[in-house]
Amino acid sequence: MYNIKDLYKTLEERRRPEDVAEMIVELMKDQLSTHENQILEKAAKGSLNRNLYGYTSMLESFGIAVGAEVQINKAIEVFKIETQETDKFGSKTEDIEDFLNKTSPLIFKSVGQNNFKTDRLNKIQRKEIGLDISKRNYNKKWRLLKRIEKKLKTLIQETKKLEFQKISKHGLSHTINFEDFQSDLNTACFIAYYNARCNMRSVFTNQSQERPFDEICEILFGRCKENPENTNWWAISHIYTSDITLNYLNDQQKGKLLGKWTSIIQEISGFLEVLWNNNDINRQTMAVKRGNDSTTWNNTAGAWNKARDNWMNIIYAMGIDFILEDICFGKVMRLMAADVVAWHYATGSKIDPNTEVWNKIPLPWEVFQEKAFCNKKLITDICREAGIDPEKSGWIAPREHSVAKFKPTPELVHGVTVSNPFMATILRKNKFFSGKINKDRLIQW
Repeated sequence: MYNIKDLYKTLEERRRPEDVAEMIVELMKDQLSTHENQILEKAAKGSLNRNLYGYTSMLESFGIAVGAEVQINKAIEVFKIETQETDKFGSKTEDIEDFLNKTSPLIFKSVGQNNFKTDRLNKIQRKEIGLDISKRNYNKKWRLLKRIEKKLKTLIQETKKLEFQKISKHGLSHTINFEDFQSDLNTACFIAYYNARCNMRSVFTNQSQERPFDEICEILFGRCKENPENTNWWAISHIYTSDITLNYLNDQQKGKLLGKWTSIIQEISGFLEVLWNNNDINRQTMAVKRGNDSTTWNNTAGAWNKARDNWMNIIYAMGIDFILEDICFGKVMRLMAADVVAWHYATGSKIDPNTEVWNKIPLPWEVFQEKAFCNKKLITDICREAGIDPEKSGWIAPREHSVAKFKPTPELVHGVTVSNPFMATILRKNKFFSGKINKDRLIQW
């Protein structure tokens, strides 16, 4: 038996749409019409629970940023700190910062001062301040705190990467609180299923990816529109900012949402700049090269485009799209595998014309830092030069809405469809389709 809490948990997970559909059918079995039930059953019948030996090789959760539990537990031992006072430290950045701020003064170390030659106290200095411990003991504690600070920086970076990965997939659905989610069953079911569709992995193809809004989403969203007074439109707006959704929000809610997305795109632009400077990216082709951190770049670029789309939707919904005449952010292109680029040319097609536009517009962080000017007219002119419609392509206006037919979730190994999930596990383990060579399995001729 499933309950609303089980459905809510899927917002933080990466469950297959079929498994979420099964939950919805069970939760709404007495409320669905015959037609609605038939549509939902298209997905629900493919759930793992309904199939003998139901199994998927794909992870059903996002990654986890590893905290500093190991280092802090060692510090507790070395500094002889009461455990009950520090049992919460280690997993969250604010807890680690708190631990460092409380522990560093014990050896008169300033947080952030980590130069081994200049920032340590010598024997005379330790004696003057009454720190009566040996040099070996002092150095051990000092190095340990330095490692915890380094771990904290890594955790902040990895947490940011994980947050951007989630945003790139489903917007802000993982930030919806349970009270808003459970306030209306129709709202909860639409959010949960659409979230699962958004979280689907990309397929290795030289065509466009399938849109997440499918016929089941249309059915569930239709139930929300039929009962607008009960629907929690604020919760839905965190994952689906269509004009219908935004029309049900008041000006204060729209303004709050616009503020959220503006802050997010500003933060993403700063991180994109760091990645751009650390990676020698070929802007002309956006083909990945050895040494490029393509995973982080693509997740961050996806987060930028998702945030930008939501920002654009709200701008138009509020009737303040005139600001695009002063400032308009462009899309950010993802890095493509070299074999996908070759596939494009082999089939007679060229590189996506959007890449040509990306090549000519100012970079996002340059616009935020006011180092470059970019507005609606500039992007429109460049789009026309590249032979694409600036509005239909989503460069200067909200994307056009379309409804996809439901298709069963494919079992993917690095984007390549594999018919059997058990075989997919073996192929993934042995790095097939990853672009990495398993030297132990090379055949010697």
